[in-house]
Amino acid sequence: MDFLFEYQYGLLNLGVWGYVIVTLLWCHATMMAVTLYYHRDQAHRSVDLHPVVRHVCRFWLWLNTGSSTREWVAVHRKHHALCERDGDPHSPRVYGLKKVLLEGAELYRGAARDRETLEKYAKGTPNDWLENNLYHHPKRSYFGIVLLVVADLVLFGVPGIIMIALQLSNMPFMAAGIVNGLCHAKGYRNFETDDASTNLWPLGLLVAGEELHNNHHAFPTSARFSMRPHEVDMGWLHLKVLVAFGLAKIRRVASMPELEETSRANTELDELRAIIVNRMHVLRHYTLNVTLPVLRREVESFGDNANSLLRATRRHLAWQPHMLDESSRARLAELVARHPRFKTVLEFRNELKQLWEGAHTSNERLLAEFREWCVRAEQSGIQGLQEFVAYLKSFRAMREPALV
Repeated sequence: MDFLFEYQYGLLNLGVWGYVIVTLLWCHATMMAVTLYYHRDQAHRSVDLHPVVRHVCRFWLWLNTGSSTREWVAVHRKHHALCERDGDPHSPRVYGLKKVLLEGAELYRGAARDRETLEKYAKGTPNDWLENNLYHHPKRSYFGIVLLVVADLVLFGVPGIIMIALQLSNMPFMAAGIVNGLCHAKGYRNFETDDASTNLWPLGLLVAGEELHNNHHAFPTSARFSMRPHEVDMGWLHLKVLVAFGLAKIRRVASMPELEETSRANTELDELRAIIVNRMHVLRHYTLNVTLPVLRREVESFGDNANSLLRATRRHLAWQPHMLDESSRARLAELVARHPRFKTVLEFRNELKQLWEGAHTSNERLLAEFREWCVRAEQSGIQGLQEFVAYLKSFRAMREPALV
């Protein structure tokens, strides 16, 4: 009995704050392993981690989650391929926010058990002896969690029971709940993506940059998720430290469009290619510098209500029409009916978007249609549209492979 009481606080026998700090660092390390190894290195190939770092992450995640690289990557790639549609493994639009928040881990495990999902979406992930006989083995994948429980009890004693609960609930709550759930339902949007992704900054210390989810869906192969000055991507900061020590190599990063100081008379095919590659930035620029200023001038007579109307309209314009609720669509339709110039700029925006999304018989035809759109925009008599054309004509041809 004396032996049991002697080690009731584990071999380390830490103070209260010691257990708190270790638990926080442990959970932080798990989230970093997820974002840097599973997500940025394996799923999207935006970074190359050193082989030693890769295997440390593999072991750590097996220890804390019982999942394998193959499963996580396959489920995540399927999410991007079928986002917000039938087949998306964990979309709140498909399953409802409550189910994704409370049963996100179960949705993940169900998708991970699907052989077709693994065969189609897990290409390029580790397929070595350890993966097949331990990390992804149907009867041994949970050995890591067993090892975690034993290690916590030996090192931390009775407080280790609470630590185990927090460590094992970390991923289901943070990743399956916050990222897969709330980051597709609540928050703000920088970019008008075709899905419901949102940003939930400032949760960076907890979610390692994954909370900048709308930025990620706009530029999925970018190693950095932050896009605005106030956004902090903790995963990117850790990645830069690894790079400094030669333990990682950054392959792709989304950047702002490169612009000339003055606009040219006509856009050539290389410049049009740069515009299309940077289409998320182009649409954001259009909303902020064309659509909203035109609407602001149209509703100036509303007085104090004008600002609230503009804020609501900006939120509505950040979503695709089919993602808005019925009342939001009705308010937009009312604005379009009452304000002809607002209707005009929305029509021009939709035409531009359809232009780069449509099927074209040749690059020459695409370029001709784009130039024709620019001519009509310049002749519209709307100052914002005319200035936007000048913005497009100042795009500099890309010097590096496209990042999309």
